[in-house]
Amino acid sequence: MAGPSATRFISSMPRCSSSASRAGIAPDAVDAVVAVSTTGIATPGLDARLIDRLGLRRDIRRLPVFGLGCAGGVIGLARAADLARAAPGTRVLLLVVELCALSFRKNDVSKSNVVATALFGDGAAAAVISCDGDGPALGGAGEYTWPDSLGIMGWDVAEDGLKAVFSRDIPGLVRRHMRDVVSEFLSHHRLTLGDIDHFVCHPGGAKVLSALEEAFRLGEGALVEGRGVLRDYGNMSAVTVLFVLERALAARRRGRLLLTSLGPGFTAAFQLMQAA
Repeated sequence: MAGPSATRFISSMPRCSSSASRAGIAPDAVDAVVAVSTTGIATPGLDARLIDRLGLRRDIRRLPVFGLGCAGGVIGLARAADLARAAPGTRVLLLVVELCALSFRKNDVSKSNVVATALFGDGAAAAVISCDGDGPALGGAGEYTWPDSLGIMGWDVAEDGLKAVFSRDIPGLVRRHMRDVVSEFLSHHRLTLGDIDHFVCHPGGAKVLSALEEAFRLGEGALVEGRGVLRDYGNMSAVTVLFVLERALAARRRGRLLLTSLGPGFTAAFQLMQAA
């Protein structure tokens, strides 16, 4: 995973505007952009709108990704890594933007809408992915979609906008099934949960974090970075796990990291990372 052709996570930060400069890369040196969002719907997409604003090249490859919800941060990272591996030397800009406030529906006073409004926030994050550089190495990635689970999370299209759908049973599902699903993913890479040094988990909510800690047998409160991001920013959908990752790297969480997130489908997403 950390060999000379390993895909590297060069730089990340919770604002996209200076990601390339922080990585020491000029905008015109970016070869591809992966733009992830489920809340900001636009055509032309955000990736196209940034070409002139950031001075990106005219021949840049664009991959807009929509509909992954909270799983989009991990899956977007995996897709960016796939592009970088396919053409070593390529620099891929991963851009994740979620504008959850756009889904606010002022006439809906239901408990689910009030909870969603209180829990979800706006955010943006970016990273540069390449086989060059000395950042943390990205390893295997995977996904698992549960059967008959389309109604657990997503959008309902209402007359006054998009209505958030999320099941109250998500923490229970995590407790019952997440450990087995993650163990199966790790077995494909000849690993076990005991081989993971640090868990970088999308904090869907306080109850989901507690369920993840229970599923991975970490102890209550062990997911410190996830709890801190949830406290400071709320659930920023796909963006959130990248905020958690930035804090984990800043805290010098070293060794083998496992990124996880859950989103519409209902889908669990995984990404292995080696931080030296």
